[in-house]
Amino acid sequence: MIQSKRTIPLLLFTFYLILLNVSFGQENLKSIRVPDGRRVDVSTLDLHIKKAMDSIKLPGLSIAIVNNDKIVYHNTFGVANLKTKEPVTEKTIFEGASLSKPLFAYFIMKMVEEGKIDLDLPIYSYLESIFPDGVIEKDSFEAYKTLTPRIILSHGTGIPNWVKGKPITIKFKPGTDFSYSGEAYQHLGAAFGTKLGIGWGTRLDSLILKEVAHPIGMHRSLYTWNTKYDKDAARGHIDGKTNPEINKYKKVGPGFSLHSDAEDYAMFLIEMMNPKNIKASTRNEMLKEYNHFKPDSKLLKETGQTGWGLGFAQKPTPYGLMHLHTGNNHDFQAYAMFIPKQKYGFVMFGNSNNLFLLLNTLEQLLGEHF
Repeated sequence: MIQSKRTIPLLLFTFYLILLNVSFGQENLKSIRVPDGRRVDVSTLDLHIKKAMDSIKLPGLSIAIVNNDKIVYHNTFGVANLKTKEPVTEKTIFEGASLSKPLFAYFIMKMVEEGKIDLDLPIYSYLESIFPDGVIEKDSFEAYKTLTPRIILSHGTGIPNWVKGKPITIKFKPGTDFSYSGEAYQHLGAAFGTKLGIGWGTRLDSLILKEVAHPIGMHRSLYTWNTKYDKDAARGHIDGKTNPEINKYKKVGPGFSLHSDAEDYAMFLIEMMNPKNIKASTRNEMLKEYNHFKPDSKLLKETGQTGWGLGFAQKPTPYGLMHLHTGNNHDFQAYAMFIPKQKYGFVMFGNSNNLFLLLNTLEQLLGEHF
């Protein structure tokens, strides 16, 4: 094809504009926006993390930051196993510990949308036919029979965090106070699996992945173990000592058993700020404060958090309401937060018991995140 003399300059100009746009796009990727409006250079952040990890002897890390519904920063540092010195890579997955809870809460809300569970129907109605004797203290049984998914997801059950095989004692009228409870989440998982007739093993996990994880782009996350991840699993560490075993959970632990990484979990934070897989009204229900802390609350006094929605804790900040959750399986720790008003999200996974020291150091650079 013969081009006219006019066409050639036009093509060159168009090519110049494309290069200019690419150049600006690459420039934007060199920094991230933090909640207080500042921009932080990625190179500065990388160096800060490396120095802090060396200082506190944190073995491995996966970290991601969201700006405007996009993952603008994702990086991995350190080793997945101190003994073998295997590096953390983009394929490495970590125990998410209690970051399991918000994702499971999101799954339950999706099931509420689909009419598969009632948010305000007591879970005992699903468990009654199989409920074993001795699980609940006699004096607490009537209170237990009033527990609903809404009360459980907002930690208003009165059940201890974990009872470790002992009979459950409910310490206040459900729905009237706050008591963080992984144990209660386990009962919700068992109730829902029983209602559907699928139990709470791999079939429940497969449903979670199908209904919520995969549709929002979480393709390296799971609640029950799959052997295809044997080579990708980080090992946990306590005070520098490596746990050589992988916790290969066979049952869904809504309160603790999630394996994931920062990039995958950041997709969940994006979904919470800009829902595509659930209705905006359902997301709004999740983020309402259903359990407001009393004035003498330890969490309120120590952290400034004011209450709990259906899955996340809440804390007012000068830049908007922060929704957050910690995770602690001792040899693995994790943390996630997002501020919808700022379209900002942050998540980190570590394979040891000192990740929160890193978070304290990162706040010196990025500003308040907890």
